[in-house]
Amino acid sequence: MMHAKSESDVTSLAPSSPPRSPKRATYYVQSPSRDSHDGDKSSSMQATPVYNSPMESPSHPSLGRHSRTSSASRFSGPFRSSSGRKGYRKRVNDKGWPECDVIQEEGSYDDLDDDKGLSRRCQIILALISFILLFTVFSLIIWGAARPYKPDVIVKSLSMDDFYAGEGTDSTGVPTKMVTVNCSLKISVYNTATMFGIHVTSSPIQLMFSEIAIATGEVQKYYQPRKSHRTVSAVLHGEKVPLYGAGAGMALSSTGGQVPFTLDFEIISRGDVIGKLVRVKHRKHVSCQLVVDSSKNKPIKFARNSCTYV
Repeated sequence: MMHAKSESDVTSLAPSSPPRSPKRATYYVQSPSRDSHDGDKSSSMQATPVYNSPMESPSHPSLGRHSRTSSASRFSGPFRSSSGRKGYRKRVNDKGWPECDVIQEEGSYDDLDDDKGLSRRCQIILALISFILLFTVFSLIIWGAARPYKPDVIVKSLSMDDFYAGEGTDSTGVPTKMVTVNCSLKISVYNTATMFGIHVTSSPIQLMFSEIAIATGEVQKYYQPRKSHRTVSAVLHGEKVPLYGAGAGMALSSTGGQVPFTLDFEIISRGDVIGKLVRVKHRKHVSCQLVVDSSKNKPIKFARNSCTYV
């Protein structure tokens, strides 16, 4: 059953329900087209919605128009109005906000890793070169300190076990005087080095008569510790050595005779200071003058000044 509303009821209800405002019409903003720079005068129409209140804004619902403008100004990028450079147009996303260009970093972090790797390799190479240089300097210092320690060599005696001269023919049948010699030589070697031992050998030891080697031999290689003395022997032998024209100067008879000889050789020593990396090597040339009497079998002793040591 319908009841008619009284005037008081209508009056009390009127303030509580405000009158609804009419819906505003949508308007359009005309902006210059991208092709306007090329001479085309056509323009594009872009619809911009109108909001009744700030609460209907698509972003930042709690802020008004000024906060939206200030937040848009915080974006970094080239914002220019339509009155600026010709042919430039703002890019607008789906929500109606202008898009900004994001600054991208060029390159990648891999390049930085490569630089670090190259730097590390350079450090390793520099460290290796420095170690080699330091070791070389250290080795040169050790070599220079070990260089003065030369072995002391003294020829002690020569024993003539067999000495015979006679007439004969050489391999071609030429008649000449021939000599056969068998003797032994004793040599004293003193290693003066205090830091290393030495390996001792010799060049061929020659017993010379008028520039002809009538007997040869050598010292067998051996090792001698530091600060030590040793006497070594070498056997010299010559079998039917032809003298040719030099044989006239060898005056031998059944009663004996004196024959001048020259003893010539080199003593070679090698010291391993730091293994095979640092070595010192010395050569000492020895030359002795002696006279052999075929009628005597006693050893010939050498004085220190009777031989030259170079």
